Amino acid sequence: MDTRPKVPQYRLYIDESGDHTYSQLDEISHRYLGLLGVWFRLADDYVAFASDLERFKESIFGKRPDNPVILHRSDIINRKGAFGILCDKDKGAVFDAGLLEIIGRAKFKMVCVLIDKQAHKTQYCYPFHPYHYCLAAMLERFGGWMAYKNVIGDVMAESRGKEEDIQLKQAYRRSYESGSRYFNREKHQQVFTSRDIKIQPKRANIAGLQLSDILAHPVKQAIMISQGWIDDAGDVFGKKIYGAVEPKFNRNEWRGQVEGYGFKCL
Repeated sequence: MDTRPKVPQYRLYIDESGDHTYSQLDEISHRYLGLLGVWFRLADDYVAFASDLERFKESIFGKRPDNPVILHRSDIINRKGAFGILCDKDKGAVFDAGLLEIIGRAKFKMVCVLIDKQAHKTQYCYPFHPYHYCLAAMLERFGGWMAYKNVIGDVMAESRGKEEDIQLKQAYRRSYESGSRYFNREKHQQVFTSRDIKIQPKRANIAGLQLSDILAHPVKQAIMISQGWIDDAGDVFGKKIYGAVEPKFNRNEWRGQVEGYGFKCL
């Protein structure tokens, strides 16, 4: 029996849009949680994307080896910190165009899982933790894709706080050790190379986590509009981001179906 640790070929990077609590559910901004994941082949596609992203940031913000610029959607929108230079319309336009170009040419697969927390709480006396419920559904889809492709991989998420990180590690470990409704324990352990999820802080400058941060909100919004959960917001930049990444949704290999594969509404 080969006991050597398995080296991941692919990595799933995840981030959320919305919060995991069951408070203020009458407000649209709190009612829905979206968990977005992107996965790359590590040896080549991810290295190319990470290098591309660093070159792009250097072209906009200059060399900052001791204080790298970390792409964070709320900071970009609010022009906080280094992103203050984007208040200049010309620089802002160059940034937007460059970001769309980088996202468009990057080679990755994407999945988004959404939950209507209000409906979920109404249906169950003891509702599941929304983030962990979405995570289980996402692992089923990433794991199913890896099993189909006969490859292996692991998972990385952004740190959300000490207690939240502990709970996330426990939730991931449960999926690995016990399986889920549609993806049993044996399948998890065949395709996932580690029983533990990797967690990194925002300051670690992880390219995959920055990408999932940028995509989580616009992809969630686009899916919610398509489901009739919210009204169309009109001409916003998020629609351009969604247009650049829509072809990267995980799909059924035979039918090209996205729903259930690239996105799942719980």
